[in-house]
Amino acid sequence: MPPLYILSLGLLLLHTTPWCSSSATASNDTLMAGQELAFGDKVVSRNGKFALGFFQFHPASTISSAGGIIAFRYTDLVRATKNFSEKLGGGGFGSVYKGVLSDSKTTVAVKRLDGARQGEKQFRAEVSSIGLIQHINLVKLVGFCCEGDHRLLVYEHMLNGSLDGHLFKKSNNVDAVVLNWNTRYQISLGIARGLSYLHQSCHECIIHCDIKPENILVDASFIPKVADFGLAAFVGRDFSRILTSFRGTIGYLAPEWLSGVAITPKVDVYGFGMVLLEIISGRRNSSPETSHTTKSSSQHDEYFPVQAIRKLHGGDVKSLVDAQLHGDFNLEEAERVCKVASWCIQDSEFDRPTMSEVVRVLEGLQEIDIPPMPRLLAAMMEQSDAATSM
Repeated sequence: MPPLYILSLGLLLLHTTPWCSSSATASNDTLMAGQELAFGDKVVSRNGKFALGFFQFHPASTISSAGGIIAFRYTDLVRATKNFSEKLGGGGFGSVYKGVLSDSKTTVAVKRLDGARQGEKQFRAEVSSIGLIQHINLVKLVGFCCEGDHRLLVYEHMLNGSLDGHLFKKSNNVDAVVLNWNTRYQISLGIARGLSYLHQSCHECIIHCDIKPENILVDASFIPKVADFGLAAFVGRDFSRILTSFRGTIGYLAPEWLSGVAITPKVDVYGFGMVLLEIISGRRNSSPETSHTTKSSSQHDEYFPVQAIRKLHGGDVKSLVDAQLHGDFNLEEAERVCKVASWCIQDSEFDRPTMSEVVRVLEGLQEIDIPPMPRLLAAMMEQSDAATSM
């Protein structure tokens, strides 16, 4: 008889809200308080709900990996990662390690969460948001470990790492390749589709709250996967549930995070717009441009979103595209992406498109006009112009 494991996850998610509909089959078997789960069993949603009384259990050998998530023992993950020896990356919540599951030889990414309180908080957020969601542009959660003080999350491994490693030059990233234009465009569209699914195809709207290149993973075919749901939040369809805690990363934060108004999916739209601009240019929005041309240094130091909208209005999108492409890109698509990005970073959330609208535009099914310069960026542009004229 295999060792048994008290599924504290069942109690952990007792008060969480329903999420995306699942294709998992319904069953009369439900988890009751104190019921035990054998290691290797899988947790599957019933009617799209993941709360106490709506669990089903099936041995791992009798259900496909698409049907649920696996409860791992800590010792199994120590063995899979060779005692956490190969680090893939890290952040404020913990570190990610490469691992190989002994039974299936499947390569996985194991996130070990740091800090009892913050680690528990992120563990809940990630499992309750991404747990049973199935979408090609969302990273798949394979399983978890909730044993003692250990909180670990097991994801499908993305061979090509995160998007930032390919957009921004890093001396220690020898495997990074320069993304061609078609790959960049398809990555942009894939991210948009993933966010649209989170916002509009779930029982409860899921706001990611931290869209940035580091949280976009790419697989062997450079298909993008939105990842890292540690800051994700559920909100009602009427957005009456107000987020009060500050979330996100500087440089990708929508203005409403600072204004105290109710947070909606439009904060993800804003972050997506900032990421789009970095996909176009191949550099950080806040990083000075490095070039050997005769252009003035003040133009190189200009905040890239300001430069992008300025040149969009001036009909000079071509000069915004990453110089590493050597002019090999589709100008019509570049203009379309620049327009979308500029609409996404408008000051007011009401002026920004929804992610489903973004998808239609990027698919070429809907046209958009050139947006106005956001007020915040206009003020920055005036300061830049004043400094240049001195």
